[in-house]
Order: sequence, then structure tokens, then C-alpha cells
Amino acid sequence: MEKIMSFLKNLFDRKIVILAAAGTLLFIGMAIFAPLLAPYDPNRQDLMSSLAKPSAKYLLGTDLHGRDILSRIIFGTRISMVIGILAVFIGTIIGSLLGLIAGYFGGIPDLVIMRILEAVFSIPRIILAIALGAVYGNGLAILAVIIGFSTIPGYARLIRGQVFQVKQNDFIAAGEVIGVSSARQILKHILPNVISPIIVMMTQNIGSAILTEASLSFLGVGINPPTATWGGMVNDGRSYLLTSPLASLAPGVCIVILVICLNILGDGVRDALDPRLKGITH
Repeated sequence: MEKIMSFLKNLFDRKIVILAAAGTLLFIGMAIFAPLLAPYDPNRQDLMSSLAKPSAKYLLGTDLHGRDILSRIIFGTRISMVIGILAVFIGTIIGSLLGLIAGYFGGIPDLVIMRILEAVFSIPRIILAIALGAVYGNGLAILAVIIGFSTIPGYARLIRGQVFQVKQNDFIAAGEVIGVSSARQILKHILPNVISPIIVMMTQNIGSAILTEASLSFLGVGINPPTATWGGMVNDGRSYLLTSPLASLAPGVCIVILVICLNILGDGVRDALDPRLKGITH
């Protein structure tokens, strides 16, 4: 309990991190309670109110099909958060496992794993996601897997480097001398010592995954319409920036705010887990 309180104290030592955490919680609340918060069905069309200006009825106006922009933004939060969390979970599990194996065993396993991941890493994330989406489709679960797959090399390289450092400690050598199994060494002694950078990278990669999903939706290869997504809304409204700017700007601002909040929160988590880095970011 004392460690948790110390972590929270270090985490919220800066006001900007508190604001970022509050902003993140606000978006999470929007995603969870979307049906209660949205004034209308996000796919409900009112063609008589196409591209309507903000009013008491439609607080942020409507899009080309007369759909309430505010309702679509609220429901779009759910899509973004689900894809971001699922993608990070997939990338973390697989990438960390590969990094632990490559770092601990070295030799041929390390060579094979890292050469394959370097080939994947050399392909830009958006291009890789577009290519995989063209083959496997673009449903919510598939998109989360595709984005998560594109993050695997980053996790593997990070954990591999951390494992190399931990292996230099005497307790690892002592375990090998007394015959501790490789699985026990990895799970009991190595993984707990590399968990901090994993947590930090997870926090920051949620924002990156959300940005990737928004980019794919903007390019028309994300979630299929009429499902509300922030990137899809930006794309749909960009042709009407002069007549109905909020149709594109409002979801775009949400993307920017959420990604910034997650990145700041990730920096705060890093500082809290390793206070020696706080002087670097202040």
C-alpha cells in the first residue's frame, strides 16, 4: 500500500499530469456511458437538417446526412478507446514475449526474431496496417489486431535491451549455477525487473494506436461506415469546412486532446516509476 501511495504521489506531482489524467478519464467516461450521454442515435439521419449550424437541438450541428455531430463524437470515443486498448494489449503480450526470448537466450533465437521484426519495423505503420486491412478486412477486432501487430517490434526491441541489462546482475548468474529453469528465471527474476518500461510504453502507445486508427478511418480503410469514428468524421466533413467546420474540426480536436493527454500521462508514469528521470522532463 505504501508503494502504491508513493507511486501516486510521484505521478500527480505535476499539475499538467493531473489535467492529463482528468482529460483521459473524461474520454473513458464518454466511451463507457455513451448511450446515456449522447442526445441522439449516432446513425439517426435528419436530412431536413443536413449541415445544420450549432443550435439548442444540435449543440455542434449536423453532418451532410443530418446526423448529430456531438452524438457521433461521443460514440466515436468508444471505438477509439476500444481499438487503442486492444491494440496495445496485443502488441504488449506478443512483443514482450518475443523480447524476453530474444534477450534471454540470445544466439540463433535472438538473430531470427530480431531479423524478422526489423523487416516488419522497416515498413511504416500506416502502410503495414493498410496492407493487412486489405487482406483481412477492417472490422473493429481485425483493426485492433492489425494495429497491435504493427507495434510488436517496438516492444520486442525495448524488452530485449532491458533483458540484456538485467542478465548482467549477479542473481541471474546465481540462479543459473543452482539450476533454476529458464522459464522461472524469466518469469520470476527478469520480467519483474523490466515491467516498468513496458507500462510506460503501453500508456504512450494507446495514444499512438488511436491516432493510427483515426488515420486509417480518414483514409477510408478503417471501420466501415456508418459506424461513428473520429477519423471517419474528419474525412466526411473536410469537404464542408467553410459551411460546416465543426463536422471536421470537432472530432479532430478530440483526437489531438486525447493523444496529448495520453502522452503526458505516459511521461508522468515514467517519472513516477523512475524518479531519476524527473529532472530531464521538467
